[in-house]
Amino acid sequence: MWIDVFNGDADGICALLQLRLEQPRDSHRVTGVKRDIALLERVNVSSGDHVTVLDISLAKNHSALQRLLAQGASIEYFDHHDPGEIPDHPALTATISEAPEVCTALLVNGHLRGARVEWAIVGAFGDNLDEPAQRLATKVGVPESDIAFLRHLGHCINYNGYGAELADLHFHPDALYAELYQAETPAVFRGSRSYSILSDGYAADLAASAALQPVEEGAGYALYSLPNAAWARRVSGVFSNDLVRAHPDRAHAVLTEQGDGAFLVSVRAPFAHRYGASKICTQFETGGGREAAAGINRLPSEHVEKLIAALAAEYGSQSWL
Repeated sequence: MWIDVFNGDADGICALLQLRLEQPRDSHRVTGVKRDIALLERVNVSSGDHVTVLDISLAKNHSALQRLLAQGASIEYFDHHDPGEIPDHPALTATISEAPEVCTALLVNGHLRGARVEWAIVGAFGDNLDEPAQRLATKVGVPESDIAFLRHLGHCINYNGYGAELADLHFHPDALYAELYQAETPAVFRGSRSYSILSDGYAADLAASAALQPVEEGAGYALYSLPNAAWARRVSGVFSNDLVRAHPDRAHAVLTEQGDGAFLVSVRAPFAHRYGASKICTQFETGGGREAAAGINRLPSEHVEKLIAALAAEYGSQSWL
């Protein structure tokens, strides 16, 4: 049996699209909302099964990965987050890079030698890697008008992955993947009703966030708060990415209220210094991510001051300027 395990954001979806359009498999798929990364815990295998893992932290899935290897599965792993200790096992093939301008879709693009490069570009734009995506698109001769569409599509697919639970999303990530796979190319998907739903929802939620102002500011950082509402949970990642581009010398933390009084947190390092986000978030029990962008799945309200102190310690000096 073939099993595909992938993050429900643009990077995970576009990485799998490239692989399966080039290497079709009748596979069982496992995914969830963007923050649902302990996905290997849901996977059960038999000896001889093949598992492909895309865009979820190996460090957060280490025990489950070892279990699957012990059960006789062969595993191919593509990711760009901190992997922790990578198991030394003959059945594991790991393609992992933590470089700030690399995402999983770009790693798969290299693996496939550019066979489905448009989806790699979409995935990179969706992961807020506009510059690498633009360079790749220019290199392969994508017209500027089409690049603008690929950027927007990446942002829309990524936007769809955010939410505390699947009910917050416009589409289940697996259903969206299946429709994109059926379309085969970004151009064909552009004419679909699903694309219109995503694009319209993205625009409406961004408009709702436009008037937000920081609730806390320091020399090199700002903190924003979003309400406990589905639109806010959906837009939190896109809003965070837009803040970084609007204020490239400043780090940002976006806190989205949850029903129990705690917060879902997105942290973005300054665009001019894309380091430190994971260092901040891993100080908290449910935190993780990568150098440029990280998050905390549940931050109790009494720990907000600790988060502010961590932001000030990491970015307050603005020593990179």
